[in-house]
Amino acid sequence: MFAAITAGIAPGIALLCFFYLKHHQYESEPIGPVVRSFVFGAMLVFPVMVIQHGFKIEDILQSPFSQAYLMSGLLEEFLKWFIFYFTVYIHIEFNDFYDGIVYGVAISLGFASVENVFYLFAYGIQEAWWRALLPVSSHALFGLMMGSYLGRGKLSLQNKIGKWIGLSLLVPFLFHGTYNYLVLQINSNTIYLMIPFMLVLWFVGLRKMKAADLNQANLMQTKENMRMS
Repeated sequence: MFAAITAGIAPGIALLCFFYLKHHQYESEPIGPVVRSFVFGAMLVFPVMVIQHGFKIEDILQSPFSQAYLMSGLLEEFLKWFIFYFTVYIHIEFNDFYDGIVYGVAISLGFASVENVFYLFAYGIQEAWWRALLPVSSHALFGLMMGSYLGRGKLSLQNKIGKWIGLSLLVPFLFHGTYNYLVLQINSNTIYLMIPFMLVLWFVGLRKMKAADLNQANLMQTKENMRMS
């Protein structure tokens, strides 16, 4: 039991530390709110399980497409987005484009860690290595995308806020749904599709991190120019 819990949580903690420490270039977010976001994300597993079980019992939305895009992609990303918006976005002052990434990753990895523990309890600790490589890391990247758009919305100074908030849900939902659809269709022939998909996912995620740093540098330069003028 202890081994399953440790193996289930460790990848999420490691990835959260990676993304949090990448924030050292500018002022890092206080650890307390980040941990709180992780815990909120972890708590989301339980309502998701109840809702998904209810739909399964009633035999509603059980096709592979519905399972992938609606019961996993849309449901999970909407609840993570809801927690982000109402516990972070409207309450915590962002001073950095990367702040959204930190909180988005924290919420997603909290969810992924508890989900991972339940999976390892059900199917055995021998599944831990691929769970860390695929589901846990993919959740981190979905959260990164969500947070990057919400960070832009927070710092946009009333410019295209609705656009960024909309993209913060739409983009993770589409990536998450596609990921789950590939998993549901997986067999000896299609398993290799996951490799290019994960490479694309990491490529997009790393581009979002680079863009956040670039946007922050531009913002700081603009403020400095205004101060000097």
